Amino acid sequence: MELTTIKNSIHEIRGKRVILDYELAKMYEVETRVLKQAVRRNIDRFPEDFMFELTEEEMKNLTSQIVMSSWGGTRHVIFAFTEQGIAMLSSVLKSKLAIQINISIMRAFVMMRQWSLTYHELAERLDELERKHGQRFDGIEQVLNYFIQKDKQSAQQNQRKQVGYNK
Repeated sequence: MELTTIKNSIHEIRGKRVILDYELAKMYEVETRVLKQAVRRNIDRFPEDFMFELTEEEMKNLTSQIVMSSWGGTRHVIFAFTEQGIAMLSSVLKSKLAIQINISIMRAFVMMRQWSLTYHELAERLDELERKHGQRFDGIEQVLNYFIQKDKQSAQQNQRKQVGYNK
């Protein structure tokens, strides 16, 4: 399974990155009710920080982003699984496909965490460059252009014939 497909299924709800039950069911190639049934049979494995049910308000906020049933809306509460909850699913859904999908999902979460750290590092370095050069940069492209121009000017200065006193 492609990491970008998984990454696009990750939502931020209650300050946590989660994947919704119907998206996981699609990835695992099982019906949503089968996935929920397996979770309910093993509910002790899914504390609140692993899996939680969306409130009606949260479901309304997702309405424009999710596919609604033909009955005019979702008829059941949606489960949201955190990274730990998805890892726990591998002990509940034991098919080879479920194991492979879990591995892909874990890689997607790790990739997003790494990107987040890299982004924060870049933001800190950008702030440092702005302070050092006394200039406000709107983005990485502008920083690169600034330094490319600065390097060109420096190279042109070094290529100029020096005038002045010769020993």
